[in-house]
Amino acid sequence: MYLPPHDPHVDDPMRFKPLFRIHLMERKCATVECMYGHKGPHNGHIQIVKKDEFSTKCNQTDHHRMSGGRQEEFRTWLREEWGRTLEDIFHEHMQELILMKFIYTSQYDNCLTYRRIYLPPSSPDDLIRPGLFKGTYGSHGLEIVMLSFHGNKAKGTKITGDPNIPAGQQTVEIDLAHPLQLPDIENLRDFSELSRIVLEAQEQARRQEQQQEQRQEGDEPCQQPASQPAASPPAGEGAEGEKNAAAAEGMTQSKEPASQPFVLPMGVISRNEDYPRTCRICFYGTGLIAGHGFTSPERTPGVFVLFDDDRFGFIWLELKSFSLYSRIKVSFQNAEAPSREAFDEMLKNIQSLAT
Repeated sequence: MYLPPHDPHVDDPMRFKPLFRIHLMERKCATVECMYGHKGPHNGHIQIVKKDEFSTKCNQTDHHRMSGGRQEEFRTWLREEWGRTLEDIFHEHMQELILMKFIYTSQYDNCLTYRRIYLPPSSPDDLIRPGLFKGTYGSHGLEIVMLSFHGNKAKGTKITGDPNIPAGQQTVEIDLAHPLQLPDIENLRDFSELSRIVLEAQEQARRQEQQQEQRQEGDEPCQQPASQPAASPPAGEGAEGEKNAAAAEGMTQSKEPASQPFVLPMGVISRNEDYPRTCRICFYGTGLIAGHGFTSPERTPGVFVLFDDDRFGFIWLELKSFSLYSRIKVSFQNAEAPSREAFDEMLKNIQSLAT
């Protein structure tokens, strides 16, 4: 099991923890040992369910228990998972979320199902190289997100989840057709100014989506006189649309736009204050929020901030919160998708499991 570093240190390396091991014997026989808990290896079982899926089961779950009971188990898990004690966490809401996560994860310590995950395929036109990233999620701590590109959209899919948004859900979606022009550094500190820019981009994206739907329904004439070239789909209305289209075109032609100063607006909360103070480009996007148990999920507006090839951020406008993401640099062997279709199918499958 690969565990993220302790919150909020997203640039630290991943941590490794063995969960089971297999001893191959003669004549295709094997013994399976569960490595969970603190009493050493013990008897386990592995079952191949179907292609790209298997399950492990512990046959001696008493090895997972501690003499001090659940309280000792929770404190030990807290030190390993978060690198701190309960006394270090003063925020009552955060204590509640951590306890919920412990209860959820400890329910499945004796039987786990594993499904294959493909790394996203890359293209020369991608904004940055796709892959796995560690991200800060407020009181939930660090979580793992997979960044992939799909035409004029980029998607961040949760590989690890929390009591609000489960793994498999699309945590952020970036609209690469709508780059944002940030104000100068002083005006950027004003949250209302950033909010105005993002909400304008949201309205523009909504209008374009409606126009696209109307064209698909045939409400607009799709034939042009032979003497006139077919009109290209509008990138926006008026000068603002032209600016966005030009910025998007410039981004495709130049992979390394000039960096600009960046600072979080006043009132936006960040778990990690050590975020970069310059960025390359920003885009309008949406982030998924929900109540406990994935209740009342909704997509809310936000800002995708590209810092460099290995780091990006997302400002959650409604939450007034900032997530910082840093690339996982572990090399995973044999993890490439055999095709784009196979990768898209995998994304669809893990999302259906989460719902």
